[in-house]
Amino acid sequence: MRIAVFVLSFIWLVNGELLEADQDASVPEDWILVEGVEPLEEVELTFALKQQNVKQMEELLKLVSDPDSHQYGRKHLSLEEVAALVQPSQLTEKVVRNWLQSHGVKNCHTVVTRDFLQCVMTVQVAEALLPGAKFHRYSRDSHTVLRSTSLYSIHKDVYQHLDFVGGVHRFPPKGKDISKGWEGARQSALGYHLGVTPSVIRSRYNLTEKDVGTATNNSQAVAQFLEQYYNPADLAEFMSLFAGGFTHMSAVERVVGTQGGGKAGIEASLDVEYIMSSGANISTWVFTNPGRHETQEPFLQWMLLLSNMSAVPWVHTISYGDDEDSLSDAYMNRINIEFMKAGLRGISMLFASGDSGAGCRHLTKERNTFRPSFPASSPYVTTVGGTSFKNPFKLTYEVTDYISGGGFSNVFAMPDYQGGAVQAYLKNVQPLPPQTYFNITGRAYPDLAALSDNYWVVTNRVPVPWVSGTSASTPVVGGMLSLINDQRFLKGLPSLGFINPRLYKLQGKGLYDVTEGCHLSCLDDKVEGKGFCASPSWDPVTGWGTPNYPALLKALMD
Repeated sequence: MRIAVFVLSFIWLVNGELLEADQDASVPEDWILVEGVEPLEEVELTFALKQQNVKQMEELLKLVSDPDSHQYGRKHLSLEEVAALVQPSQLTEKVVRNWLQSHGVKNCHTVVTRDFLQCVMTVQVAEALLPGAKFHRYSRDSHTVLRSTSLYSIHKDVYQHLDFVGGVHRFPPKGKDISKGWEGARQSALGYHLGVTPSVIRSRYNLTEKDVGTATNNSQAVAQFLEQYYNPADLAEFMSLFAGGFTHMSAVERVVGTQGGGKAGIEASLDVEYIMSSGANISTWVFTNPGRHETQEPFLQWMLLLSNMSAVPWVHTISYGDDEDSLSDAYMNRINIEFMKAGLRGISMLFASGDSGAGCRHLTKERNTFRPSFPASSPYVTTVGGTSFKNPFKLTYEVTDYISGGGFSNVFAMPDYQGGAVQAYLKNVQPLPPQTYFNITGRAYPDLAALSDNYWVVTNRVPVPWVSGTSASTPVVGGMLSLINDQRFLKGLPSLGFINPRLYKLQGKGLYDVTEGCHLSCLDDKVEGKGFCASPSWDPVTGWGTPNYPALLKALMD
């Protein structure tokens, strides 16, 4: 099964106007035009207002995340303190609100940080607000959306005050045909494998029955999008079957949003079941958003929730992403700022690296390149790759899972915290793929990894074997970071927050180095389906390796 990848609608700033960028405005084949839209029907658009002090925020995040800084871990910011730092200027707010009000748009809601506006308006008003836009209703299966497939512009006096507008062009992807960069929870052909369960995870990574949460102020979360829902009965059944050897919770503490109806999704089931069995006995939240309007973008709704809640869990794991080349730089840069805001608040953001290895983008008939994924390629999140057991029958050492996503961003520069490790890989590992296939100066990922092959999951009350993907490894790592937070809280220490600078300073301490195997890439005569290969120390397949929990706990406790 493929990971359900979010896709977002956005606009890009070009020559005094806001124009749709880096996306196909045509209608996907599986969406059928149902009818035009009545002028008085409602749509909801999201306006991302320009923020202040972004550079200052970036520098502050470095200071609180770098172990060599005297400010390391001393004081994370509250949501209100982050808001005071980044909220838009009075001029920006005035210009955007006046522009909306001049078109009769009054039903708007903002967030604590005041850098997003969500506005409900009629289709007639939206089309006047965005000249060139023309909304229609499209249907796929039982799901309908309102979308415009035509380009549009925004008044030149307003564009400089906006980063993007969400809710116009993009069609939701289909779960089984989403992105070549992501294959998500796929089923293995190795039917003889007995399968990975919580006891296997805890044995391999040296978690004892005593390694469970006890701190009252600890919490962790997963987010589910695109009609992916977990079922409480599945979670209870999973825990009764597979979590007998350690103290655990069998119910989610809080659901933020509205659970959709219908069958449970295997992706959502996997996320919840393994973060709660890895990060056992820790309060767990599920963020879910099926969308109140046919124009909503679920991932964006989640980001807005984080900007509007003073108290949120300390660790978030997300098994979703999209190809970098399908998103505009303006959009990704703004989402990076949202990740920075989370880091300043002491929140750890973990994203799956994807399940197509280095990926492949066909530029011409004769030329291919690797295809990095976002947010996996963001410098401000911790990205988790995947591994397999060397011997499928035993708890042996781990090797690369050939699907493990990894590579180099084509958009974001290599951050300082990883420069030494990545340069060592590029210098010492030969042969490398041709440099025409990847950006040697880009942010490299993943940062670490965990088992991603042949998991047991309970979904719709049925135990399902052989579920695999970095959507499995990510909540496993997230749960262990939650356990480390738990121990830190008991000793009066702050949360881990953005861990990458410290992770790279550790240089593999507390992790099992994965040194065997390569991941997949383009099937052509130059690379012949092989991407990057694992090596001693960091590599763009499994990062620094997989957790040795007691050693990692010790390394992260000061």
